[in-house]
Amino acid sequence: MTSKPMTEQAESLPESSRLEEMVQDIISQARAAGADEVEAGVSIDAGLSVTVRLGETETLEFNRDRVLGLTVYFDQRKGTATTADFEPDGIAATVKAACDIARYTSQDPCAGLADPERLATVIPDLDLYHPWDLQAEQAIELATECEDAARGVDERIENSEGATIASYVGMRVKGNSNGFLGGYRSSYHSISCSVIGRQDEQMQRDYWSYAARDRADLQAPADVGRMAGERTIQRLGAQRLSTRQAPVIVAAEIAGSLFGNFINAISGSNLYRKSSFLLDHLGKPVFPEFMHIHEQPLLKKALGSAPYDSEGVVTAARDIVQDGILQGYVLNSYAARKLGMQTTGNAGGVRNLTVDPGDKDLAGLLKTMGTGLLVTEFIGFGVNIVTGDYSRGAAGFWVENGEIQYPVDEITVAGNLNDMFMGIVEVGNDIDLRGNTRSGSVLIEQMTIAGS
Repeated sequence: MTSKPMTEQAESLPESSRLEEMVQDIISQARAAGADEVEAGVSIDAGLSVTVRLGETETLEFNRDRVLGLTVYFDQRKGTATTADFEPDGIAATVKAACDIARYTSQDPCAGLADPERLATVIPDLDLYHPWDLQAEQAIELATECEDAARGVDERIENSEGATIASYVGMRVKGNSNGFLGGYRSSYHSISCSVIGRQDEQMQRDYWSYAARDRADLQAPADVGRMAGERTIQRLGAQRLSTRQAPVIVAAEIAGSLFGNFINAISGSNLYRKSSFLLDHLGKPVFPEFMHIHEQPLLKKALGSAPYDSEGVVTAARDIVQDGILQGYVLNSYAARKLGMQTTGNAGGVRNLTVDPGDKDLAGLLKTMGTGLLVTEFIGFGVNIVTGDYSRGAAGFWVENGEIQYPVDEITVAGNLNDMFMGIVEVGNDIDLRGNTRSGSVLIEQMTIAGS
């Protein structure tokens, strides 16, 4: 079984100058068709993904995707079209489609490109591109090693959902008629594994994964597998809890979802629609005084880094919460105009959201909590951003005297995000760097735990 190694895939990415010429030509065509403002972007991605299950190769995929996206404005009427056809006729048809759409849409006084003075003029090298010379045979071996390590943790692991090795490289270029033109290459590599354990009649599943820009920064496949196996075994023998009020620790690996709710509540689309429980909270306390939450979009090699946002606006480090007080919203140009404000360079979301830690690891947080619940998995999406009401299925461990006593599942944790945020007692220094949110475990003073 053979496939292109990743070096060949990387070499197959076009030079940025070629894509820049394509973007400029598309902008010129749309302007010639009468568009007042034009934005165009081209992206090309290539990758290899292998999944091994129960020692057999289950899937082997080689991906090569490309897309051209175009947005035009005719007197603040917007039209958008996309295509995977990069031939001249395909591009011309896409330009025509976007222009035709714009002529029939309603005028919106807030529509249009980002203001020229906000656009990136220098594209820094953020060290995001590290192609992996990965062939299919090697990927299969690594995935097998990962799954074997997971299955070898304990004889109670009797089944597997598989181990996956994936590696991708990409090139993207964006430009607009306000003078912005920029592009960069990036890479993304990941290892994941999920296995199933049985104890008597009870079955439990858990997983572990790791991702990085540079394969040298990945955890070893065997370490990922062992972590998946150990987490699964730890969940066997899970019990239900009776309904109660108790402190809760949200484990670092899922804390990103908690702060994702916060970002959702201060995002422009929810604010101008007046559908957020944090409406009109700018300059007001939303977390305890010790909390510092900030964005670091220019970190070298980080998974969330980008030199500009999806409108071409320059990205920069900034405080979102300082001393517990909300310093700024998360806005793109459209939302900013609706609110009478300036874009914060967050078209496409926040990048490397960072929650500053305290000085305790997870074991230290458990001792601080004493008795309560450690949540390691959330289930479902019971979050109301309008009211802040929060109710999600959960699994984890019951803790007494600062020590884990037994696993629990089939419970629900509930509260209100306002109270939960203000009730944060401490953030651990066990920071999870595997995604776009960098946070340690979070100790919340009290939540409702609904069980039997």
